This record gives sequence, C-alpha cells and structure tokens, in this order.
Amino acid sequence: MTWRCSCFEFDTKMPIVMGILNVTPDSFSDGGAHPDAEAAVAHALRMVEEGAHVIDVGGESTRAGAVPVSPDEERARTIGVVRELAGRGLCVSIDTRHADVARAALEAGASIVNDVSGFRDPAMVDVARASDAGLVVMHMQGEPATMQDNPTYVDVVQEVRDYLVGQADMLQAAGVARDRICIDPGPGFGKTPQHSLELVRNLHEFVRTGYPVMAALSRKSYIGHAYRIEDPLERDRVSAAEALMACELGASVVRTHNVAETVRALKDLRPYVLLGLGCNVALVAEPGEEQEAKKAQINHAIGQLCALPDSQIVDISPFYESEPAYYEDQEPFVNAVVLMRCGVPPKELLGYLHAIENSLGRVREIENGPRTCDIDILDYQMYVCASEELTLPHPRVCERDFVVKPLLDLLPGHVLADGTPVDGVPAEKRVGRATRL
Repeated sequence: MTWRCSCFEFDTKMPIVMGILNVTPDSFSDGGAHPDAEAAVAHALRMVEEGAHVIDVGGESTRAGAVPVSPDEERARTIGVVRELAGRGLCVSIDTRHADVARAALEAGASIVNDVSGFRDPAMVDVARASDAGLVVMHMQGEPATMQDNPTYVDVVQEVRDYLVGQADMLQAAGVARDRICIDPGPGFGKTPQHSLELVRNLHEFVRTGYPVMAALSRKSYIGHAYRIEDPLERDRVSAAEALMACELGASVVRTHNVAETVRALKDLRPYVLLGLGCNVALVAEPGEEQEAKKAQINHAIGQLCALPDSQIVDISPFYESEPAYYEDQEPFVNAVVLMRCGVPPKELLGYLHAIENSLGRVREIENGPRTCDIDILDYQMYVCASEELTLPHPRVCERDFVVKPLLDLLPGHVLADGTPVDGVPAEKRVGRATRL
C-alpha cells in the first residue's frame, strides 16, 4: 500500500517513523522541553537526522485531565514551526483536533492532519475534503479532560476497529481518497492499561481493514503499567521494543519521542512470509467429519510452524473449502493462509516446510494430486527468485481462488514482492473456486 500525504508518498511495507515534536508546556513527558520555535526546529532536525520520515507537531496536550487550549493559542505555538520545517522540504504532520488549527497548518505547508478526536467534528471533515493531506484517524473514548474517568468496553478490539472503519468510510463518503487515510487505535486515550495492551497485542486485526495502521505507543501509561516503569522518560527502550512488536504485527507508522532508539530497534524487523496450506486427505475421520479432520491436520501443521526457529505467526485466515484444481479427480480441499515474520532464508524455510508435510504423511505420486498437507511459500518480502527448487513469489498465487480469498482476508490489496497485485486476476477466471467455511 501507499499512504499519500500531499506531495509525499510512503510505502507502508516498511515502517514510517514519525517523530513527536510537542511545543507545549504541559505534555505528559516532554512539556516545556522546546520553549521556543528555534529550539523546536533544532530538535525536529535532530530527529530527521536520526531517521524520522515525518515530524508531528503538537500545540495542545491531550494527556488525561489536560486543560483545553484555545485554537488561537495552539496556532501561535505551532504554525511558525510548521512553516519553518515544511519550508525545509520535510513532511510535517499537525497534531490537532481543531479545524482552524489544521487549516492554518496546511496553509503553512503541513502534509498530514493527525486528529486525536477521529474527525468527529464536521468542520474537520471539511478541512480534510478541501485538502490532499494524509489523515490519521484516531479512536478516543470521550474527551481528554474526562477520557480516563471510567473507560468501558465489551470487546475493546472489535469496538475500536469498527469505529475506525466507520470513520474512514465516512471520510471516503465525504470525498476523501482511501489511500490518504491511516488509522490509530489510540492506546491510552479513553482506555485502561489492560484495554491498551489488548489493542496493541491485536494490531493485526486492524491491519485486516486494509488501512495503514499507526502504532502511537511511545511512553504511554500502559507501558509503565506493563513494565513497572513510573517515569515516562525512562520508557524509551521498552517503547522501542513495543514499536518493533507492533511492526511485526503489521503496523505501518510508528510515532515516537525517541527516534534514534526506535530506529535501532526496527533494524531487527523480520520480513513477512505468506504460506498457503491445503489438505484433502483426512488420515483419521468419522463418516461426515472429513472436513473437520482436514481442518485438524492443517491446525497440526500450524502448530509445527510455531516451532520454526526465528519465526512468529502473526495471523491466520479463516478456513476455505475449494474444489480441486488442475487434477480434478479427487476430494474437495480445505485451505488457509498463514502470515508470519521469519528470519529463516527462503530455501532453508522450504526444507522445514517439506519436513512438516512429510511428518503428516504427504505423498507426491501425482502432480497436484491428493495430499494430507501441502504448504507453499506464496510470498516472501523482498525476495524475487526463480530456480528449479523455488520460485518466489509463487507463480500461481493470483490464479488460485483458494489462495487469493484467504490471503486478502489478512492483507487486503496486497501486492506481491515482484509488484503483482494479488487481486489482479478476475474471480471468474481463477481456478479452485473457494467458499469460506
């Protein structure tokens, strides 16, 4: 995916680092650190040198219980800094919930509007419609002054995800292009520490929406709670570790106070791998239970994938039943796709996958014939190769309905490592028509 922010375009397959520049006297960890525009600009330039792609300028503290700031005061704090940074060719974001401030910042050269209130204000929607800026739609229950009084959810992940999708849909209905929108679950904003932990440990659920996902985790209270670090200024190392974890789950944008620490942590980000699993021979099954037995065998294979070295499963698609393809005289298949982060090179990974297939009784007597378990490497980030042993991306990914549907459940709009869109072949022309179980 590409996140389009005015004249800037970001490839969301690699982390986009957003450095935080608070020009406020009362932000929760760095209030007053940049007392004038000159100091703020100098700090922003240091963050760019350290690896920041975007500078997020904020003029109002939105910490719990913060006193609201008038738009006039917020403009006075931010616009000169925005103008100076944008004039240097930098991608600048304005962190505001006020339409007048957002409009002034865009006129001064900002390329992103980061709205903690999630574009609830119709005037802010008007600003978004009239510009070509990138937009960050955040979830916040309540208002900063009261949001932590009694945050309550039945299912925090589902409720926050559905809200963000609804707000993104609303913006598109108002005329905003989809590729301008990024979503932020808003950990710490109207959430208990446990709510925030549930959100950040399930960021893959937000990735499934197809929008770039922001991980705005830096120095948050849930980190203090989870790691028992009271002083926000002492949370940078674990904030960076949390950022790495978020990116492994699929987050595209990382908002951070300590750019250098975060960039160092992100060097350990492993490539993603998509695996296709199929089964149409049930080793042990009661009459009428064959499909459930096939699911069980795929789950057994997934269990073995969990034991691979330097690898972690991020997400698993629903099961699909599909008709046989190529060799048609055989039973229906059960299929799924697994998304992993993996540090094992492709050919070495292929050896592990063959061992798992063999452990489940895989027989290779008929090409595309019956099998107890088949595991294909569909796509391996950054790897494009063609040899007798292994071709990447898999040459038949896009023509197989039983691969395309579960893959797009995990990564809507996914583009393979060679630049091929997964949904490039019309559904009616795909083989192995699949139905979700």
